[in-house]
Amino acid sequence: MPCLCGGNISGCDCVSLSVPLKSIEVELEVRDHVATVVSTLNYQNKEDKPIEAVFVFPLPGDAAVCHFSAKMGQKEIVAEVKEKQEAREEYDDALSSGQQAFLLEESDQSPDVFSMRVGCLPPGESASIRLEYVTELAVQADEGLRFCLPAVLNPRYTPQAVQVNSVPASLVPYSLSFSARVSSPRPISKVESSCSLNPLQFLNTDQTQATVKLGAGHKFDRDVEVLIYYKDAHQPTAVVEAGQASAKPGTLMGDPVVMVSLFPEFPQSVMSSVASCGEFVLLVDRSGSMEDPMNNKDRNQTRISSARETLLLLLKSLPMGCYFNIYSFGSSYEHIFPKSVEYSQQTMEEALKIVGTMEADLGGTEILEPLKHIYEQPCIPSQPRQLFIFTDGEVGDTKEVTDLVKKNSASHRCFSFGIGEGASSALINGLAKEGGGHAQFITGSDRMQPKVMQSLRFALQPAVMDISITWDLPKDVSVTVLSPPITALFQGQQLLVYGQLSGQSSEAAEGCVMVKYSLAGHPTQNQLHFSLKPEEDTGLTVHRLGARTLIRSLEMEGRESRGEQHTGVKEKVVALSIQSGVSSCFTAFIAVNKGEGEAIQGPLVRRNVPTPGEWISNSSFPTSLGDYQHDKMNPQMFYFPFYHWPHNLFSSDSAGAADSSQPEVKQPPCDPLLQLVSLQKASGFWMLDSALAAALGKTSEEVEKSKPELVSHLWATILALIWLQGFQTDAKDEWQILAGKAVLWLQAQNAPNVTECVDAGNALLGCRVQKDALGL
Repeated sequence: MPCLCGGNISGCDCVSLSVPLKSIEVELEVRDHVATVVSTLNYQNKEDKPIEAVFVFPLPGDAAVCHFSAKMGQKEIVAEVKEKQEAREEYDDALSSGQQAFLLEESDQSPDVFSMRVGCLPPGESASIRLEYVTELAVQADEGLRFCLPAVLNPRYTPQAVQVNSVPASLVPYSLSFSARVSSPRPISKVESSCSLNPLQFLNTDQTQATVKLGAGHKFDRDVEVLIYYKDAHQPTAVVEAGQASAKPGTLMGDPVVMVSLFPEFPQSVMSSVASCGEFVLLVDRSGSMEDPMNNKDRNQTRISSARETLLLLLKSLPMGCYFNIYSFGSSYEHIFPKSVEYSQQTMEEALKIVGTMEADLGGTEILEPLKHIYEQPCIPSQPRQLFIFTDGEVGDTKEVTDLVKKNSASHRCFSFGIGEGASSALINGLAKEGGGHAQFITGSDRMQPKVMQSLRFALQPAVMDISITWDLPKDVSVTVLSPPITALFQGQQLLVYGQLSGQSSEAAEGCVMVKYSLAGHPTQNQLHFSLKPEEDTGLTVHRLGARTLIRSLEMEGRESRGEQHTGVKEKVVALSIQSGVSSCFTAFIAVNKGEGEAIQGPLVRRNVPTPGEWISNSSFPTSLGDYQHDKMNPQMFYFPFYHWPHNLFSSDSAGAADSSQPEVKQPPCDPLLQLVSLQKASGFWMLDSALAAALGKTSEEVEKSKPELVSHLWATILALIWLQGFQTDAKDEWQILAGKAVLWLQAQNAPNVTECVDAGNALLGCRVQKDALGL
């Protein structure tokens, strides 16, 4: 494989010599469901001339970046937050004067991409950059708390992208060390990761504190994902944090801030009745990168093949009486039906034939146009629209996409799925947050199907209406809510609310927060009583998270405004960002070494250093991080070592796409569960035929011989349910909804001798499934 210097990459030392980054140290501290992350990046210039390095790297989209500093020898320079253009000019002036300077800024297009500029690093000199951010940890379906250190930054697609040579991720000449310290009021059950971890070390006997480290030899081919499990994780909490002593009372940083975490529990009587209506619009990524494997262990399972299997499960699980359509997108987009159609055996079969032909053959990742087309379609009366988006997240215009979803949030709920390593957290979380839905990430060895089916269960829950928050506080205390209005609630899912507290109260004083809402016409409320006494040793974590929440809301308001209103919103964001020390799209961190030493002489070296993995670049990409270019010097361009660019990213050959009128149906799935599922009819029953017998591992004669005096469809459906319960218990999340359809169909038949059929089915299949376990 050729290197950009002209030699062969396997024997070339230009990468290790010219890339100044030598090691990365990441320390994670988790307190309950809040994470503080400190990253130290160590550089050394082994060149004989001064260099400037430019780094582009991912961070969690909801992170509050709150510290940036540089240390050279014994001297440390702590960066200040300034208006972005002012910071750029100060950085540029410093480099022109031969001073060392450091600049950190957020992308204008997506809040999960940052650029770091390390300017005027003299020959032979070392520097350590310290970057700190705080973020909340999302609660997963299995009650685990998910932390993700983005170690993969996939290219954000733009039509002008071109292919460039690169260094494989396995040859990245940097090391990564990662350690985590976890503490919680509740015992820690376990810590899992998609990467190799050293054994968990508990620090006390009640197991509420523990440490864990990343195993040696991490390859830069996946995100570092950590799942933390507590006992009794769904406990509501409230943390009050004292204001900053040096800040002015009445300001966000000067007043106490409260963070409330709630887990709404819906009445079982309401939860037992799932919706039997809705318009389900499924939007599937078919860009070239969807041909990549789901994980590195099983390279035969591609993202697009997993998406096809998931669509099969979804289509079989939709309720009778609903409407649906399927869109797919890449550089262009397609839809199966001109408009959403009623779900029936005919429309389901027609859709499945097209799904079976879907390949990752539509080029790039342009999601905006199909979204616009979907929103242009009139909603169907009494059929609430539910939008499911499947993508590997390689989108360049993240903010424009999430703004469009928010604009249409009153007409639908949006459920998003980030597929594979490096899916943009800003895009996936933003789609769900602004669309009042739920976000899921499928990484490592995760199966897509159970996560998607969990979101379908959420979509089938009754919509929560009229959500409001009320506070009961002491007479002289008031609250200013920093969080945006709540648009969605789901059973057992975490709800976070931040509030700025003003006024005086005694240490013994208490407050109460209540969430009120209407669920299926029933007024419901959840409440939490909490102490107003500030917690100790929290630093300013809660303030920074509250500031980040308010900043994000104001930024979106700014994108929706024009003229003087936009200018006013920008001024608010800049003032809040500077006051809180939290980055925004309108500000940047700037540090300049204003020491008395001699100015650094000589032009800065520029060298095209290859990036890890296969990657896509675009001549305008550096300018996408703020349209910032150096006219006066030639910086060494270096992209962050965590980049891993997927292969075949922009395969634009769509000539082989199947003719939708004569689809070439793929072979039946070999997975036993999917084989059985593929035979179910739209209304929920199975037919008694040779295909079903084969799926059950029996011959047609064996199945027919054991049949009681019963209609064939009833016997076939009961056999299928027994087989699911008896042999696929571990995959229950995947088939539970479609099994529920089968049970409803059986109940509608008023079939006699069901007990006799269950006994006969158990005998045939060698199972011991009870009638009650089948829902009969």
